[in-house]
Amino acid sequence: MTLIRLIFTLLPFFLIAQENNICGIWLEEKKQSHIEIYQTEKGLFEGKIIWLAEPLNENGEIKKDKENPNELLRGQTLKGLTIIKKLEYLDKNEWGNGTIYDARSGKTYSLNANLKNDKTLFMRGYIGFSFIGKTTTWTKVN
Repeated sequence: MTLIRLIFTLLPFFLIAQENNICGIWLEEKKQSHIEIYQTEKGLFEGKIIWLAEPLNENGEIKKDKENPNELLRGQTLKGLTIIKKLEYLDKNEWGNGTIYDARSGKTYSLNANLKNDKTLFMRGYIGFSFIGKTTTWTKVN
């Protein structure tokens, strides 16, 4: 009886640990930025750009979100920009139902994520159906 009670007591901690193993700092596939993924107060996951390999544009100015479809948001800096929103923990090493914003194109895509191991994250952005999309591989920095 004691072992069963212990299992049910510890089970939520194991589930929370699995849920949070996406959290941390990731180097995206093109190695141009670091994205910090964190859990919000509502239990969803977000990611923001915290480092850019080239933070300045060709004129020596801080890079801005110049491709944003909303003209009012084109003045915001890329560093600090939240690009992953509303990502939900689904099951062991899987997250979905979120969105990812591609600042290079100004487009937003639906997002699924799959953690292959502690250092490798597959991010699949798509429109409509997940089989019509693109998967990129991110590497954990810490």
